[in-house]
Amino acid sequence: MIKVEHLVKKFDLRTAVDDVSFGVEKGTVLGFLGPNGAGKTTTIRMIAGYLPPTSGTVVVNGVDVVANPVAAQRQIGYMPENTPLYDDMTVSGFLRFIAELRGLRGKARDQRVADIMERCMLTSVRHQPVDTLSKGYRRRTGLAQTLLHDPAVLLLDEPTEGLDPNQKQVVREMIEQMAKDKIIMLSTHVLEEVEALCTRIMIISEGRLKLDSTPEDLKKRSASYNTLTLDVVAPGADPATVLAQIPDVARVDVVQRAGDKHVLRLIPRDKQSLAVSAIEVATQHKWLVTELRADPGRLDDVFRDVTTTADVIRQSA
Repeated sequence: MIKVEHLVKKFDLRTAVDDVSFGVEKGTVLGFLGPNGAGKTTTIRMIAGYLPPTSGTVVVNGVDVVANPVAAQRQIGYMPENTPLYDDMTVSGFLRFIAELRGLRGKARDQRVADIMERCMLTSVRHQPVDTLSKGYRRRTGLAQTLLHDPAVLLLDEPTEGLDPNQKQVVREMIEQMAKDKIIMLSTHVLEEVEALCTRIMIISEGRLKLDSTPEDLKKRSASYNTLTLDVVAPGADPATVLAQIPDVARVDVVQRAGDKHVLRLIPRDKQSLAVSAIEVATQHKWLVTELRADPGRLDDVFRDVTTTADVIRQSA
């Protein structure tokens, strides 16, 4: 478990992280989001033990990161956005070197390095110097060294940056597999990635934790949540006016009209579901509904809303 309590980090007169507290259990993939300069990387570096907090505590699996950083870092695999690599080494040589620093020797070291290179799709470049690698291969080499000691906690800062779509999918599948028995904290700007991988999302802005919830609950906060788009054939009728009479409908927008064919957008009151009521009205008037789409909500809407308001919102998942 990660337990963060009242974490503060100040740089001269600027407070980068301001009284942040949260806990994360095993089996969680936590998406840690925020605009640039919000305090994401600073928070992750303090959890990883690479940056001392001004005040507050971080405990990883019972080990205080500040009081005992070496023991804590045995539990942690940290992949920063710009992973430091030794450019003059080959990929396999670099990973063997890191494995030895982690206490692996001989056959155990070689087997672990071989396994990790295969998982991270590095076998084909294992003899290639690091400084000749593409950005995608460098990123995968950084991920490989993070995984070498099989840590209980993974702190991943933009793990798929620089990867092509196929490589991204492989990394996402790896994260899903590892999440069963690890804690994974994922900092990324790719909301599609967060939605696909994360079981929990926290949003930080101006150094303060603004929101803590599940992806499903966050999408329900979206202004577009449960907005209904209806394609209907209604000969000689004005379905927009009729549908506007449904009690839970706040407004009906006409998106398109061509003869008897109408594309309508129904905006709900209080984000109520409108699908059943709309179908009932259409059936009653003998209209033909050709398509019905309820908006599931969008994380980018919520992100913009939360990071542009001053209020601190803390809602546990």
